[in-house]
Amino acid sequence: MDSKIGTRELSKMALCAALFCVTAYLSFPLPFTPGMVTALTIALSLAAYILNPKQTFTVILIYLIMGGAGLPVFAGGSGLGKLFGPVGGFYFAWLIAYPVLSALKGDTPNFKRYLLINVVATMPITYVGGIISMMLLMDISFLQAATMAVLPYIPGDIMKAAAAAFVAVKLNSMPRFQN
Repeated sequence: MDSKIGTRELSKMALCAALFCVTAYLSFPLPFTPGMVTALTIALSLAAYILNPKQTFTVILIYLIMGGAGLPVFAGGSGLGKLFGPVGGFYFAWLIAYPVLSALKGDTPNFKRYLLINVVATMPITYVGGIISMMLLMDISFLQAATMAVLPYIPGDIMKAAAAAFVAVKLNSMPRFQN
């Protein structure tokens, strides 16, 4: 297998990183949690659907490095404080969750498969990261952390996963878009 990344793959990765930066700003806070509702999860899912696992990991890592370095790319602020704060577990969980989604998506674009894997694998991995960071940094119980980091987000995350799956099936079905 050739380890070189071609222009098309690099372009997709750059567009995904830019999409992360833009969609993070499509967000709003919830009054009872430090987490925010954001469109970024649509972009993360879309990246996993159109990139391979290594590329997905790389583009998320680049995004986290940019935000950690202080570039204003995260929802609600950037910097190391954001990465190592109460919601930091979400960010680090993405490095596992979305490459897993990419690895399990299959070779044929399929809306139901994309959505199912996102809901049963990616979302729980992400939620576990958020729960852990909130429990550790806010000194709260598992139930309190789950109430703040998971329950309010489930319906919206399912809808965002469906939107990303829909777009990804269309993109991955286009002959000119494929590798």
